[in-house]
Amino acid sequence: MLTVIDYDAGNLRSVETALRHLGATFQISADPHHLRTADRIILPGVGDARAAMERLNTTGLSEALRARVSEGVPMLGICLGTQIILDRSEESDAVCLGLIPGETVRFEDRPGRKIPHMGWNSIMTTTEHPLFSGVPAEASFYFVHSFFPRPAHSENVLAETDYHQRFASVLGRDNVVATQFHPEKSGEFGLRMLDNFLSWNGGA
Repeated sequence: MLTVIDYDAGNLRSVETALRHLGATFQISADPHHLRTADRIILPGVGDARAAMERLNTTGLSEALRARVSEGVPMLGICLGTQIILDRSEESDAVCLGLIPGETVRFEDRPGRKIPHMGWNSIMTTTEHPLFSGVPAEASFYFVHSFFPRPAHSENVLAETDYHQRFASVLGRDNVVATQFHPEKSGEFGLRMLDNFLSWNGGA
């Protein structure tokens, strides 16, 4: 069963609403046992990276998540759930899950750039992937973030977004994909991405 991880990082209601709209069968759980039997995983979230990791670590969810990912179970990270799949985050100097090599860094203060990056923005795909099936090149998605993922290897960047600089907005490695934006809040094409994930077998 698809399991949406509940680790007190918010954003669950909008994910639940989107999945119900798509007719998905799923459970929302903070129980590592449910994660160990999941055949598909979503790691959503908003908030602070260190607090999120402390919650995941103390509950055993981080260990269970790493185990299922290593076994090839498809996983989708969303927003904070994307940032903490890297090795570390500049936010509170958090040690993270290490599912994709790299770090999460804060946007630099620049003239004309408001932080957080909030609102609709487009993505530029850098590689073909089943997640993008049926999503037009000009599609926009909803962002709310002050930090962004910076993978160590370019092959783990599936799409980029321009906000006074280019940054990785969709990541992928083997059976893991992740979006810095909120697909569940991004209308038709965000829902299409979620639906694509629901049918994705975990391969490129």
